[in-house]
Amino acid sequence: MDIERWMGRYQAEVLDAFGGRVRYIGLQGSYGRGEATEASDIDVVLILDTCTPEDLARYQAVVRALPAGERACGFVSGAAEVAAWDRGELFQFRRDTTDIWGRLADLIPPEGPRDAGRALHAGACEAYHLCGHALVHGCDRETLAGAYKAAVFLLQAKAYLETGHYCRRHCDLGGLLSGADLELLQTAQALRAGTCGDPIEALASRLFCWSRDVLGSARA
Repeated sequence: MDIERWMGRYQAEVLDAFGGRVRYIGLQGSYGRGEATEASDIDVVLILDTCTPEDLARYQAVVRALPAGERACGFVSGAAEVAAWDRGELFQFRRDTTDIWGRLADLIPPEGPRDAGRALHAGACEAYHLCGHALVHGCDRETLAGAYKAAVFLLQAKAYLETGHYCRRHCDLGGLLSGADLELLQTAQALRAGTCGDPIEALASRLFCWSRDVLGSARA
């Protein structure tokens, strides 16, 4: 996949469909980080002046007509909605997005360490609940792999709070981590690569305990 060529085609088609209503186009995920594989989705961001169900239907038709359009996913929004988005989520959103057309910084408010803390806290709550449910009621491996994938973004926020440095590339993040944080990252990487043989119970317990400790630190 030549992502620059694909994004050029995407940009041309979106601008043709929506014209001056387009406020921003960006690229997120593994393609944005330069870590994509053949199986990676194409995580695109489109922000319009406003966004209606009719706009979403039109956008769906545009994307489906593109080569490899079935791999496209991401975020579509009106400008007012993204500006009012949860600040914890915007912390990660901003740092995982590469500007393609326009500047994201012109559309969303600046955020700081408190917002990184909010992102970490909310994500730890979600992981704690999911893994607790898995340990009591059972869970499939794919769901836990998704939880570990999400936990990598929490590790980015945690490392930022502890070091003041945001590491966007997941493959470089290990240099900022140690102990349980590093073990969590390594497990997530092994799950992504398909080389993790740990049983579901062990995976759920590891993430459950990590999120419990994060929440305990926040309470303290």
